[in-house]
Amino acid sequence: MKRILTPVLFTALFAGTLDIAAAMVNYSVSTGNVSTAVLRFIASGVFGSEAFSGGMMMAACGLIFHYCIAFFWTMVYFLLYPHIQSVGSNAYLAGAFYGVIIWCGMNLIVLPCSNVPHHPIDAANAAEAIAILIICIGIPVAVIAHRFYSMQKKQ
Repeated sequence: MKRILTPVLFTALFAGTLDIAAAMVNYSVSTGNVSTAVLRFIASGVFGSEAFSGGMMMAACGLIFHYCIAFFWTMVYFLLYPHIQSVGSNAYLAGAFYGVIIWCGMNLIVLPCSNVPHHPIDAANAAEAIAILIICIGIPVAVIAHRFYSMQKKQ
């Protein structure tokens, strides 16, 4: 367990940065606004509607929560990898599948149990979000985990 903490941390930072950057660019393109609204939305999971008027402190909380979530999903994949690698050795397909699992976990379990404003799931927005999760979290995490465990076998 101890030996995977460092690669998990760096992988989570890398994938989490890709993910939040993509989410913020997507928000900016779709609304025409450059703001911290995405981060305040994340903070609203804990703080509810007061996160939207909380300014930079809420945005900072949202960023911290985002990286905690990225760390969680990265750790889950690294811990499961030894048990699931035999199912399929293609890290890109596994990463794509994991991106879908993350979307389902977040949108069907985590968000409904949080304080974020609830909206019905829209197919177009869901497809965008799934694509971002596949490209920014699922594939990078799967590829890095595959490389990490491959190097462990050689030692």
